[in-house]
Amino acid sequence: MDSEHAIAAFAALAQPTRLDVFRLLMAHEPAGMPAGEIARRLDVPHNTMSTHLAVLSRAGLIEAERQSRSIIYRARLDAVAALAGFLVTDCCGGRPEICAPLIADLSPCCASPDNAAREVAND
Repeated sequence: MDSEHAIAAFAALAQPTRLDVFRLLMAHEPAGMPAGEIARRLDVPHNTMSTHLAVLSRAGLIEAERQSRSIIYRARLDAVAALAGFLVTDCCGGRPEICAPLIADLSPCCASPDNAAREVAND
């Protein structure tokens, strides 16, 4: 990811409703959510929600797929990974041991059952 794309992504997320939308879609991966359900959950008028979804889509953070009469929106996990990678590319001056806590903080939701069992055993 280059600076221009990172700035577009951050600009899209720098608005409260769009940040809420993005976080809601992240929580509903991989199934995604219909646009109408997103609007209902966040109590945002449908036409306003369409604008927010378009901004997030243009920034490459979400994608839409038509399913019958609904449009299902999903977070683009590859874009999230690229954005996180962009932020930490030059982390810690080549000393990975300094970055280890940061990386650990990014991965608890995705820990495998084996890792979770080890974490509980270590506590």
